[in-house]
Amino acid sequence: MCRVFVRMAAHGLFLGFMLLIFAGKTETRLSVAKKLNNEVTPSHRDLAPDFKEKYFKQILDHFNYNSLGNGTYDQRYLITDQYWKKGNGPIFFYTGNEGDIWEFAQNSGFITELAAVQGALVIFAEHRYYGKSLPFGKDSFNIPKVGLLTVEQALADYAVMITELKKELEAQKCPVIVFGGSYGGMLSVYMRIRYPNIVTGALAASAPILSTAGLGDSRQFFQDVTADFEKFKPACRDAVQGAFQKLNTLAQQKDYRRIQSAFFLCKTPSTPKDIHQLNGFLRNAFTMMAMLDYPYSTHFMGSMPAFPVKVACETMLNGTDLMSALRDTVGIVYNSTGQLTCYDLYSLYVECADPTGCGLGFDSYAWDYQACTEIEMCFESNNVTDMFPPMTFTEQQREQYCSKRWGVVPRPGWLKTQFWGDDLSTASNIIFSNGDLDPWANGGIRKTLSPSLIAINIPEGAHHLDLRESNPNDPESVIVARKESEIIAQWVQAAMKESS
Repeated sequence: MCRVFVRMAAHGLFLGFMLLIFAGKTETRLSVAKKLNNEVTPSHRDLAPDFKEKYFKQILDHFNYNSLGNGTYDQRYLITDQYWKKGNGPIFFYTGNEGDIWEFAQNSGFITELAAVQGALVIFAEHRYYGKSLPFGKDSFNIPKVGLLTVEQALADYAVMITELKKELEAQKCPVIVFGGSYGGMLSVYMRIRYPNIVTGALAASAPILSTAGLGDSRQFFQDVTADFEKFKPACRDAVQGAFQKLNTLAQQKDYRRIQSAFFLCKTPSTPKDIHQLNGFLRNAFTMMAMLDYPYSTHFMGSMPAFPVKVACETMLNGTDLMSALRDTVGIVYNSTGQLTCYDLYSLYVECADPTGCGLGFDSYAWDYQACTEIEMCFESNNVTDMFPPMTFTEQQREQYCSKRWGVVPRPGWLKTQFWGDDLSTASNIIFSNGDLDPWANGGIRKTLSPSLIAINIPEGAHHLDLRESNPNDPESVIVARKESEIIAQWVQAAMKESS
């Protein structure tokens, strides 16, 4: 690939993009952007992508010829060619992350909207050990079988799948753009870095490639969760902080029955361990609401109302007392249907090697294992720089937990070594998009590093909002941000020109 041509083209487009964002009056600028968006990008609701679920015979171990020979497993992927200009249009490939691939396909409508405009083939690939892509079935999380769950193996899966599907579909000359949100966005960055011969460019939405590599302040994440609520109303932070302090006072007094009554717990707590679990359960709800603070109701990672941070703060501030207000506030996450009569702490929330939560079920096992090996998340809250109770998670605590749970010793710094950390100057053709409302944002790339390593910040955006389908309630800032589609089109044109 001719790097000079791509960088110059991207540079020109980047300057135009910045002019669109910063030039002229705000009202005029945004209305023009909205008009462009409405004219160029069709509504996802009108597209109704016809995904076909398929399975790819994937190699179990890409890096050891002796351990499992040429053993394979069935890796699930979703594909639609209904917008594809066969043999000529690009391939948009979603690098699946920590969950069922249907969940991401149904919540990443921007990709199919863009495919309809650019005539692209769309593929959503499921990450090994998640969803139905279990290499060893129900035994996948047994030791040592779980050992094949690594970032490197997942990237190799995608590289092999792309290469083989391009042959099968006679699409060898079609450039590939990878997309991903959150951990999937990290994988998109890594694909472009590791396999530039296969991937032309990457859109990495809400990709915390720095914080998960052990870079930055361990207090940053929960400080940023707190900031979301404080921005809505400073009194909201004070109320939440005060509620946790009241809970702590009751715990110190061992007034466990009152704690059970206040939080509608199914069982009366009886030990400091139970109180620790309760604190994690409560804190996790605020993390979810901050991440998913979308301007409309969603059913992604659970059911959430529109503007959940606003709803949460109003609930906290309108409660009869702080303890019951805190209970009702976390009910937005844990009891959206109102059908639960009590909270079972240990079934609704599972503590793991990720202080922001691993979820539940098999997918939670997989993410817990990854958080014990390559993905570093030693985040802590302290009730000073944030509104949550003091809860540490040090490297030593991580090592103790992971050794006991999985029989592994984490290797701090490995992601930085493998995938460059913050030293990305020699990479190219990557868009890093982040929403200011997303607590993961400051763990990612917030400043443009070069003409082809472009940071797009979305003032009113939550966790990878720009990957979601167009919605009438979208804030103007995400409408402008989705002009990242023009940069992608430029990458595709440059790659097509080189291959002709």
